[in-house]
Formats: sequence, structure tokens, C-alpha cells
Amino acid sequence: MAPTVAPSVAVVGAGVSGLAAAHRLRVLLGPGARIVVVERSDRVGGVLRTVDLAGRPFDVGAEAFLARRPEVPALLAELGLAGEAVHPTGARPTIRAGGRTVGMPGGTLMGVPTAGAQLAGVLSEAGLAAAAAEPQRPLHWEPGQDAALGALLRERFGPEVPARLTDPLLGGVYAGRVDALGLRATVPALAAALDAGAPSLTEAATRAAPPAPPADRESGGPRVSGQAGGPVFGAVRGGYGVLLDALAAASGAELRLGTTVRELERRGPGWRLVLGPTTAPEALDVDAVVLAVPAPAVRRLLAGPVPDAAAAVEGIELASSVVIALAFRGITGPETSGVLVAADEPLAIKAATHSSAKWAHVSPDGLVRLRVSLGRFGEAATLQVDDAELVARARADLATLHGITADPVAVHVQRWGGGLPQYAPGHLDRVAALEAAVARARGLEVVGAALHGVGVPACVGTARAAAERLAGVVGTSNGSPGPRGSMEAWPASTTPS
Repeated sequence: MAPTVAPSVAVVGAGVSGLAAAHRLRVLLGPGARIVVVERSDRVGGVLRTVDLAGRPFDVGAEAFLARRPEVPALLAELGLAGEAVHPTGARPTIRAGGRTVGMPGGTLMGVPTAGAQLAGVLSEAGLAAAAAEPQRPLHWEPGQDAALGALLRERFGPEVPARLTDPLLGGVYAGRVDALGLRATVPALAAALDAGAPSLTEAATRAAPPAPPADRESGGPRVSGQAGGPVFGAVRGGYGVLLDALAAASGAELRLGTTVRELERRGPGWRLVLGPTTAPEALDVDAVVLAVPAPAVRRLLAGPVPDAAAAVEGIELASSVVIALAFRGITGPETSGVLVAADEPLAIKAATHSSAKWAHVSPDGLVRLRVSLGRFGEAATLQVDDAELVARARADLATLHGITADPVAVHVQRWGGGLPQYAPGHLDRVAALEAAVARARGLEVVGAALHGVGVPACVGTARAAAERLAGVVGTSNGSPGPRGSMEAWPASTTPS
């Protein structure tokens, strides 16, 4: 019997998707497998990042995860970090609309009104009348169709519902505009209710909305809880950097930072990655590859070996945004968890998170820490100014919204160029075509935010599922010919074959 040869896998991209895939592969393939994580930048984490803000760890990418999805709590437990999960305080969110800041209205599904929506204070009298009339208007819907969410909502409810409710809510998730986001990918429960015959959008949202949580006995407002009474959101004490470092360590992977993957080629039963500078390229030959990179990089790397997959992601565009974290001393911060800003407000920021009020662990030193975000899909040009100008815009809006005029004691500006994929109409069809093409290429997987959700749980879910499929392919490889996990450098004058 031929000796068993340990499998080798390259993971391209060291964001949470890539690291979660590497960790799961290590569990499934064992200590003998060679796992190489290749990352173009000089750090792990992708669009997750924890920085020091006035002496405390602070997330300037994603800050929370959906706790009622199992992926992140399960992963924290697997890494021995279950005790590091924390949940929000009872502080309530607000929305800035019509020149006023009011409590986030209840009774909507991602900003789409249900029959019990409480929209007074957010919509004008005309907007309220348009929303009330929607259930009586005929609706023409073909089951299975997709639509731009903004156009659909505007046609049914008028301009205020998409501008003042849906756009700020979805903009916080995708950094996108509601006009560019597809219904089926962003609010799938609403699409399913329409497919099932709901006679209006209001009725579809009513059918699709989860049961309302019980009222808080003290405030009378909705409790921050999940459908089973647990918390809706969670975070990691110490920031996502704690999770990322634990994943990198537990994976036991060879981590190559500052290294660009220039080409991906089919090489016999496996794959060859061409790495590094064009003047001194290296070849990494492996049994399998996980691509955990944004859609444009997927398209570039698969254009040669899997052109059908490259074509499938052609329509997935990216949005850029900026997060500005600020710390203040000697002020009383907002008591709410944050504010979303309606698209028709004359403000530069699209949202502010009042982190010290939202998370009890963030400011044990008494400083007020918060973060604001700027930039939506199609607005990249507005962000092409220096950091000082962005901070000035943020501070001006904080003064308008909260009366905060003090000088901050610490500021961090985090730019996310092309940080979030946009789920345009037809997104699910694009993903299905991508996954079908990838499934025909043995030893290849694509994971990450471009597929089934931009949140951390969705990214972890795609990564772990991909790792399990790959383990079934390469975990039983036995003495196949050709190099496994070898690396060589070509002279600068030669061209890799």
C-alpha cells in the first residue's frame, strides 16, 4: 500500500472567512496537513479590525454579530472564548428623519411597514397617508421575480418609507442604497411572503416579521431579545481581534502576510498559485484552494481556470465607507444605543453608534466612546478627502445630533475601500451560478461576504461548510503523483507555466 501523503490547502485571504476556513480544515484534516494562508495586506482580519482607542480595544469594522445565529457563539466556544461573548445594554436605537431624532419605530421588517407599524414622528402626514393606503392598492407580483427594493417600496409607499426607514436600516448593513439592493437577497422573508400570495407589501411584511419581543416592564419598549428570549446581538469583549488571533493560532497555518496571489492555475489534480512580485515569482502547489477574497479578486483569479465562475461574479459591485471612532472626556454621552440617519437628511454621516451606552464593557474608564460611519454605494467620491476633513464632517454632525462640541481625546479614521459587496437584483442567481461552476472544479471553494450574507455569522458559515466539502475531497488523497504543498522560486527572467 502506498504511503498516505498529507494534504495541502491554500487559503487566499486572511479575513474572518479565510481564518475560519483554515481553522476548520485543521480540525478536519489533522496536524499533518499543510495549510497556507496568503494575505495581500500586512495584517489579518480583512474588514474586521480592532484598534486602541484611548487605551481600550475598539472595533472599527463590524462591531456585533447576530447572536441568534449559531455560528459565532459555537466558534467562540470551540476556541475556549465563550466567556468573552457580551451583549448590549438596554439602550434603545433612534433614527434621524424629518429634521428630528426619534425612537426607532416598531412594527417594521427592515424598514418595510407591517400592519402594526408605528410610523408617527418618522413620516410626514402625507407619508403616513401613503403607508396607510398601500394595503388597499392592487399588487402585481410574479412568484420568483426579483426587484430593486427602493423602486418597489417607492411605487407602493411613496418616497418617505424607503428614504427614512429602509435605506438607513439596510445602509447600515450593506453600506448600500436601497435603490441598488435586490429584494430577494436582502429581505428574503418578504420575497417569500409575496411569492406565497400576500396581497400587499404591508401584508407580506406582517406575515414575514418575527414575533414581537415582550415589552420591557420598566420602559414599555421592546426588549433587545431574540425569538426565544435570548439576546439578538453579541460582541467579543476585547474586540474581534481576540477572535481573529485565536483562529489564526488554532489553525496552525503558515501565514504569509504582504503576499499577493497573482495567478491561479489548474496543475494536474491540484492547483498552482503564483505568488509575490513579478520580478521574483514563487509557485505554491497544493491539493486544494479556498478563495476568501472580494468578488473582483475572485473574478481575476478564476478568469483563466474557471471562467464560468469568474463570469458569475461579474455583477457583484463593492461599496466604500469610512468609520471614525472618537473618545471624549468630561462629557455626558447620548443614552441611546445609536442613531441611523435618513437618506434625505442634510448630514454627512449615515449612522452613529453610541458605543459606551450600547456596550457596558467598552468604557470602564468613564470616557465616552462612539463611532460614526460615512459613505454609501455610489458615494466614493465624497470620501476622497483627507482624514481631517472627514473628522470635521463627523464632529459637525455630532454637534447637530447630540450637542457634542468638545474636542476628542482620541480619534481613529478607518477607511474601507470596496469593503462591502452589494446584493443587487439577481444576486442569488449570480451566487448559484458561481457555486455551480466552482462545484465542477475539484478542490476549489469560494467563501465570504459576497455569497450568502455580509455579517460575520454568514461568513463563518460559508467558510466552515466549504472546509467540510474540501476535507471530503482531499482528506482521503493517497499517494497521488505530483508535488503537494511544495514551493519554488522562479528566476526573474522566466515565465511560470
